Amino acid sequence: MQQLLDFEADDLAFIRQSLARTFGRLTHFERREPVWRMTRSLIGCRTQDEVAEPALERLMARWPHPRLLAAASSADVEHVIGDVTFAEDKSVNLVAALRWIGRERPDYDLSFLRSRPVYEALAWLERLPGVGPKVAAATLNASTLRMPVFIVDCHVHRVLIRFGYVGRRATAKQARDVVTAAATSLSADDLLELFVQMKALGQDVCQHSTTNCAACPLTSRCRKIAWTPPAQGFKSPPGRSTQARPRGSASRALERSAAAGDPSNLIRLTPA
Repeated sequence: MQQLLDFEADDLAFIRQSLARTFGRLTHFERREPVWRMTRSLIGCRTQDEVAEPALERLMARWPHPRLLAAASSADVEHVIGDVTFAEDKSVNLVAALRWIGRERPDYDLSFLRSRPVYEALAWLERLPGVGPKVAAATLNASTLRMPVFIVDCHVHRVLIRFGYVGRRATAKQARDVVTAAATSLSADDLLELFVQMKALGQDVCQHSTTNCAACPLTSRCRKIAWTPPAQGFKSPPGRSTQARPRGSASRALERSAAAGDPSNLIRLTPA
């Protein structure tokens, strides 16, 4: 951890205050049971919110209990979530992860994780197929568990590196752990709000291929570290563009900003 640049407490306070002024405060978030939050985060990776959320609703309508979904074939699951990116891989991983959970927790109740130390709970989840650092953190923080761990997706990871708060070679898992360790005074709700705000910054201001430093509320402390896109876990299918899609202005993040891949009708930010 010491090999990474420190994410200092005053920097964290500065970021929270600055992002709240720009993007507003998180006033509503629909929390799901942990197993469904894990499902939502897993199928939502690199998929727009407007696609991923209906896909989850279709899964829950066809297989109302995780046990039923675990018994389904990956081909049937792929048919239901076919419009998400990399649906085939996600379907295989989701079914495998749920079956793994079912062997250890036949009732699919993951509330026992709340009684474990955060990093032990993360490690338990990260054993599962398709569950990486972001999905594990979202399962703990953005579910009814409300555990104090920071979620780092590709947008947040990029922002943390560009601003120099973690080393340029830091993985998403290391970035998650650095922020979580520096945020001991923050609640799970505080960390979720910070994720939503920082994700909005990455989507609208500090984008994959372009930056708008003049519009960034953090520019006075930004180290402006050159950022190289990391290797992705999935390969884009032939013919699919890997370029970043154009985003709207930062002000529209108040309407669209999402946490762990949820759409705006489940999340509400209001001006500070």
